[in-house]
Amino acid sequence: MTNDYDLIVIGNSRAGAYAALAATQLKARVALIEPENLQSNGLGQDVLYNKALMQVGRVLQQVRKAPHFGVNSAINPSIADNPGLQKQLIKKSEEAGEEGRDMPGFVLESFPHFATVHITEAMEWADMLVSTCSEATSPAILASFGVHVISGGGEFCLLPHLGFVVNNRRLRARAYLIATGSCPEIPDIDGLETIRYFTPRDIWKQVDKYRSKVIRTDFTDTVPQETDKVTKPTPLGKPENLEEIIPFQLQKNWLVVGSTPNAVELAQTLARLDCQVTLAVSEAYIFPQEDLEASRLVQAQLEAEGIRVLTQSPVTQVRWIEGQKWVQVGNWAIETDEILLATGQTPNIESLNLAGVGVKFSRKGLKLNQKLQTTNPRIYGCGDVIGGYQFEHIAEYEASIAIKNALFFPLWTVDYQGIPWAIFTDPILARVGLTEAQARRRYGKEVWVVRQYFKTLDKAQILGETTGFCKLVLRRNGSILGGLIVGANADELIGAIALLIRHKIKVGSLAKMPQASPTMSEILYKTAQEWQRQRLEGNKMLQNLLESFFNWRRKW
Repeated sequence: MTNDYDLIVIGNSRAGAYAALAATQLKARVALIEPENLQSNGLGQDVLYNKALMQVGRVLQQVRKAPHFGVNSAINPSIADNPGLQKQLIKKSEEAGEEGRDMPGFVLESFPHFATVHITEAMEWADMLVSTCSEATSPAILASFGVHVISGGGEFCLLPHLGFVVNNRRLRARAYLIATGSCPEIPDIDGLETIRYFTPRDIWKQVDKYRSKVIRTDFTDTVPQETDKVTKPTPLGKPENLEEIIPFQLQKNWLVVGSTPNAVELAQTLARLDCQVTLAVSEAYIFPQEDLEASRLVQAQLEAEGIRVLTQSPVTQVRWIEGQKWVQVGNWAIETDEILLATGQTPNIESLNLAGVGVKFSRKGLKLNQKLQTTNPRIYGCGDVIGGYQFEHIAEYEASIAIKNALFFPLWTVDYQGIPWAIFTDPILARVGLTEAQARRRYGKEVWVVRQYFKTLDKAQILGETTGFCKLVLRRNGSILGGLIVGANADELIGAIALLIRHKIKVGSLAKMPQASPTMSEILYKTAQEWQRQRLEGNKMLQNLLESFFNWRRKW
């Protein structure tokens, strides 16, 4: 009996769509199954929405920093000199709701350093961005490239032959690739089922309900005093009683639970959108899998922005008391308006009948070998179903390895050593290869660590982005074991270190390659030069030889 397809991809995740397109380019016959009974994947539109709103938060932060560069908004003296009026305007804006949508523009324009974000407009921009980015992997585009897209729930079957049943139709292929993505993990917390909570998937759907509301960005650090009247400047410049009020501002207390990249990114975004945020982490510090020095720096930045970070504080119970949510976080009892759960992802594999076809799996994901084969050698996996960090580019790399093994011969293995990733907090944390702790466990005293700080760069001083550093983890012969960058543009800079690791190029080559100045890429060159400096200082014989040479030449 012949096969219907060369490859059947189960799952409409970004990795699944990438695998289907790549296989058709190799002239294979491919079917992509879109299981209707599975929630959307963790690498799809949810992530795009999160990244889009994170960008809104970054722009707000840049606006807040504008006065440091001498850039100020127009100031009406009748408001600028009246801190009580400022306080009343802010208070009224909190009470306005949608009634303030038609507020005359000159009131907002006259408020000193008063920048606003209309949530509806921001969500419309995010919708447009997600639509544009998702178009490349839409069913219509996939079909135009020759992928057979089939929608419907399905599962594997073993008899009479290995196949996949969808819509009561049995499909056969030489190989199968599971790329069903993941859904948010819901931790076991006492009382959680009795209250409303959010996950990274649905948080912005709730925000979108607040139509025509604004968020305030107040540059001033002055604490205003209360006044009895709220006034506004008239077209003639004279203040009068204010009947119309500033639009509602979304300002709530949030408890974010988790130490994952998603949790920390969203906590910072909410804080920048003028929310009061508490981040609850069960571990000793955020990002427990990352470098301790980098994690502490990011945590310090979060706290500097007003985020309350509670480490070693697991959430044990939730209660609804007198109309408020109360959460037990470690030894703290916290009152909050909303709860965001971002403790991790759970692979979407339960409904596929994997046990029936000999595929072993756990709560964390599929059991795979280095060739991305499951315990059934004809079934492969990639992306979120493997577990670990959910990064789209890593999922696509895994898909590229899996389809080559599935379509030809299983000869290729995954190698994550030279693949970088980034966590889009501010400052950005980007890493490739081994951390310092991992390298010392493996190579012991042979490990050499050098670092350089962004504050030494002219470009960082110009941009006002001096927080952060670059760290290279090396062997004494100059081989690069790992690289870490925390700071502005770290996500763009880490690729150069990844290329060196991938092609086994030593750090000496980087020290011989000056970068354009002033640019942020100088951090790489300066870090490599720091290695040269430390190497020279550690070579006492060479230092004595050089000193003797110059002493001799001065006397000659």
